[in-house]
Amino acid sequence: MKSILTGKAAYLLLRFILGGLFVYAGVLKLSDPGGFAMTINLYGLVSWRLSNVLAYAIPTVEILSGLGLILDVRGSLAIITAQLLGFMCILLYALHIGLDADCGCFGTPRPTDNDPEGPLEALLRDGVMLIGCAVIYWQRNFGGHQPRSLTALFRKQR
Repeated sequence: MKSILTGKAAYLLLRFILGGLFVYAGVLKLSDPGGFAMTINLYGLVSWRLSNVLAYAIPTVEILSGLGLILDVRGSLAIITAQLLGFMCILLYALHIGLDADCGCFGTPRPTDNDPEGPLEALLRDGVMLIGCAVIYWQRNFGGHQPRSLTALFRKQR
């Protein structure tokens, strides 16, 4: 069983799923940065001006780190883990203050959405993704998988 969980196929599959989710979420947010800025502003943690900057910065980091994880670039898993922990802290804050707004995790909800995702659902989903990160770390430690440096992607193969 250990060899199946630490094998190359499982390692590749989990990286593609987690990295793909981050790329997908980032692309959806960048498709409506104004709507995402309004969602950020609902939490009341930053100014409106900073919400607009974050509406571009957060999805860009999500896309780049997601692509990095798919390509197995060193550091991308740590960035995704840090993002998830940050998102979870913000969602816990939203639960603490009783904010029942859509988290904007996968873009701005359309007005026709009957059931926007609230902080609790997003927190649970992020927890599952965090477990996925832990499994990838475990696969690296016990399966011998080593991520490559960013420069290794651009070196000519001999």
